[in-house]
Amino acid sequence: MRKPQRRLTRSQISRTLSVPSPVSGWNARDSLAEMAPTDAVSLDNFFCSPFDVMVRYGFSEWATGIPGTVNTVVSYSPPVGGTKMFAASGKDIYETTNPGAVGAAVVTGMTSDKFQHVNFGTAGGNFLYMVNGTDAPQLYNGTTWQAVTAVSAPVSITGVTTSNLVHVAAFQSRLWFVEKNTTKVWYLPALSVGGAALSIDLGAWFSRGGYVMAMGNWSLDAGYGMDDYAVFVSSEGQVAVFKGTDPASASTWGLIGIYDVGSPIGRRCMMKYAGDLTLICKDGLAPLSKSLMSSRVNSKEMLTDKIQHVVSDYTTLYASNFGWETAIFPQENMLLLNVPTSPTTAYQLVMNTITGAWSRFIGWNAACFELHDDELFFGTSGAVCKAWDTQADNGVNIDFEAQQSFNYFGARSQLKQVKMLRPLISTDGALSVLLGVNTDFDTTPPTGIPSFTPTVGSAWDISVWDGVDTWGGDLSIKKDWQTAFGLGYCISAHIKGSARNSKLRWAATDYLVDDGGVI
Repeated sequence: MRKPQRRLTRSQISRTLSVPSPVSGWNARDSLAEMAPTDAVSLDNFFCSPFDVMVRYGFSEWATGIPGTVNTVVSYSPPVGGTKMFAASGKDIYETTNPGAVGAAVVTGMTSDKFQHVNFGTAGGNFLYMVNGTDAPQLYNGTTWQAVTAVSAPVSITGVTTSNLVHVAAFQSRLWFVEKNTTKVWYLPALSVGGAALSIDLGAWFSRGGYVMAMGNWSLDAGYGMDDYAVFVSSEGQVAVFKGTDPASASTWGLIGIYDVGSPIGRRCMMKYAGDLTLICKDGLAPLSKSLMSSRVNSKEMLTDKIQHVVSDYTTLYASNFGWETAIFPQENMLLLNVPTSPTTAYQLVMNTITGAWSRFIGWNAACFELHDDELFFGTSGAVCKAWDTQADNGVNIDFEAQQSFNYFGARSQLKQVKMLRPLISTDGALSVLLGVNTDFDTTPPTGIPSFTPTVGSAWDISVWDGVDTWGGDLSIKKDWQTAFGLGYCISAHIKGSARNSKLRWAATDYLVDDGGVI
């Protein structure tokens, strides 16, 4: 007798999907549905390298026993040896060259600790100039400090009330000063730290009014060799660019142009970077070489273009707070934009200068930054801290969190069920990390409290890395599959944890996925 043919059924076959870690950095500009696979929805306390993302290093207290918040840290850097570091807090200036508790103040009786400064060399030696727009400028010659007035000795400045000088810069072998709340800038004789000051009033060029906020020295190759320009920015966002050597001579000094940018934020709004001059303004972090050659509305020219939405929020909320400035940390290929969220707290928006990838640092409550002997330091409440020198924030855990961009994996209309998750992470210490799978634009973080004690069990849609392994010496790779659950059309890995005295680098993420039907 003929038997009916048995119907064959095909079981679901899982497949593995893999994506690199978010080396392209934080994207706070594009739609969640259109981000690149190597972008991140959030990236806190990670730093992007060209090949992976790493949990940032921490800091340790360098100079302690300083009353109040350190709002200025300065480096005195003569050509050969003898570098020193100083910190201003409250009414005093302290030497902080060596670690440990500071001694007696080297300068007392100040009314403001918010200084701008410059190093300047002449035939008479190498000097550090500090001005704050309230007190007489402070001049340091490597040995002694002097308040500079019209009658001071051995150095004096005549022609201007020196306590009104709020910004200082060096240009074409001259010292230049900005007079507080005016459109006047002042300059000294060439190769001199004192003498009769002469002024230029920029009010006729600043058609939008306001006052001069800051000055910078801009070196630009315009196609016929390197040129130096003096750049003055007004409080209303106008930039006046001059070229020349002697402002007293029309034949050797002239206006190049007046340009509109966003309103600058803070006196420390300009910084030299990669042969350019950057400006912190309401539009973001602007490189002048591009910003002055395009319309102000072209935000694509901003270094912060990829995180423009969050930058706009920060400049709206915190523009009036003191502490906005940029810092360069060359040995780590790092640019930091300090965002003071309150008088005692701050974020740093951090860019890899090789790739342009952004992330955010939380936990460095810096009021100011300074590069000294190629190391990065910052001022905070009661101390000067050395950054990037340990795997803890002065002995406290570094809390990190990152969510990778949502990925359809080439099938936008196909439902996907995530069954397991494997982040490829290398570490040299003991870690407990919460792992989650977010789907369809959900940004809810994994729940729980990551710690260095193994955590057992898992919550809905969240898998806890429930094994704690300890390695010694070099970095070792943690590549175990972890149970995870997610159901949706697009998938995003979400990682959250704490690190202390250990390194963590994230290279890639693998997903074990079952494909559903097409809807």
